Amino acid sequence: MTERSQIKEKIRRRVMVVDDEMINRQLLGYIVSRDYDVIYAENGVEALSKVKNEKEMISLILLDLIMPGMDGYEFLSVIQSDPELRRIPVIVLTSEKNAEVKCLRLGAVDFIPKPYDMPDVILARVGRSIELSEGSKIINDTENDIISGLYTRQYFYRYCERHDKYFPGIPMDAVALNINRFHFLNEIYGRSYGDKVLGMIGHEIRRLLKNKSGMACRSDADSFYIYIEHQDDYDGIIDELAGRIWDSAGNDHINLRMGIYSFADTELNIEERFDRAFHACNPIKSIQKAGYKNHLAYYDDSMHEKELFSEKLLSEMDNAIRERQFKVHYQPKYNIKGDRPVLKSAEALIRWQHPEFGFISPGVFIPLFEENGLIHKLDKYVWREAAHQIREWKDSFDITLPVSVNVSRVDLFDPDLGDELLNIAGESDIDPSECFLEITESAYTDNSSQMISTVQSLREKGFHIEMDDFGSGYSSLNMLASMPIDALKLDMVFVQNICEDKKMPAW
Repeated sequence: MTERSQIKEKIRRRVMVVDDEMINRQLLGYIVSRDYDVIYAENGVEALSKVKNEKEMISLILLDLIMPGMDGYEFLSVIQSDPELRRIPVIVLTSEKNAEVKCLRLGAVDFIPKPYDMPDVILARVGRSIELSEGSKIINDTENDIISGLYTRQYFYRYCERHDKYFPGIPMDAVALNINRFHFLNEIYGRSYGDKVLGMIGHEIRRLLKNKSGMACRSDADSFYIYIEHQDDYDGIIDELAGRIWDSAGNDHINLRMGIYSFADTELNIEERFDRAFHACNPIKSIQKAGYKNHLAYYDDSMHEKELFSEKLLSEMDNAIRERQFKVHYQPKYNIKGDRPVLKSAEALIRWQHPEFGFISPGVFIPLFEENGLIHKLDKYVWREAAHQIREWKDSFDITLPVSVNVSRVDLFDPDLGDELLNIAGESDIDPSECFLEITESAYTDNSSQMISTVQSLREKGFHIEMDDFGSGYSSLNMLASMPIDALKLDMVFVQNICEDKKMPAW
């Protein structure tokens, strides 16, 4: 006998016998007690009280139908309406054949006829019902996400495929739903609050699907997939979902993004359909509805073409670096104090001269590389080019002209960043102080404590630190007190707004 079998043998499940006749209770209890621990109840009211108190311990209920107070039919109806109690299998005790159909519809799993003259058959039925119930619970726990109550992604995909097989003529939409900046909810309110919000969204999605044909899963930490019969009004759906969640959570800062792939092409596999929906849901590409906090976007042919274009750029990035298709230009920076502007430093600007597409704007490829984690490769390329240029100016003109280079938020999570920058400076024999590192304001606000620690370490190694685009996000002058920076670059729109704001005092 295996160790698992030995453990199973030692575990005695608990069976409840519910019957108002004492002789029937004792007789049935005597038979069942050979293999199980037995508890008793004289009627439905007593049984319901004991079930609620011991629901985790009871493996099966043997239920008589005809009892005073609460009969077996009413007892079945009550426990089937309770999600925690309906998992307990119920075998009905009856001598009435015409009661079987009604009891099955109320959730009974089997019947034991009276009188109890076949003990081995009774034990076999009890054992089989418990085994099937426990197996069903294991499957249910596997196929359902604990936090949201929706399917897990793997089971969801299989059920979507089954739906397509049996209902091929029904037009379906693939919908991706995501919580914008969900990690902030966890950081500000705690992980338990974040899980509560995920549970609320799962509940609201299930409520939505009660009135519309479809199914749903929690696909990722803060993302949900919904496979639903085609809908014309997703504006109303996302607004209703958000409103109900705001009311339940007491927080209207929970913003949703929804991407819809309408009339999903069944020639594509189910993963590809939801990839398209999620692509539309992506915050970089989604379309914000005027006057609303939530985002809604539809996947279309133009988005597909952009997706193919993006994939091509991603696949060609390494080759573009090897062939030096990326060109670094240097924008001069002047000190305008005094009568004449004086050249003080330069800023490295990256451009991509693609052999097929020609000039590609950095506004296209930089967000793409950031999104896919490839920006560090490009940043290293620019750092090395800038260091070589500083060295060349020293050798050719005998001048020291520092250059500002971008350091992305991805770079700042690299524990070897400081050593890597020092090595690049050493390759060109320049001092770290000649490298000005530009870090955007958003990098600080995403994870301020870690960013401050990393930036402080870079300053200690001799690098000059600049904060770029200050005023483009949730800026506060108070935040500058904790920022280890040497220079502040104000966002142009921020400056214009200050100049145009009539409430600002005239100095």
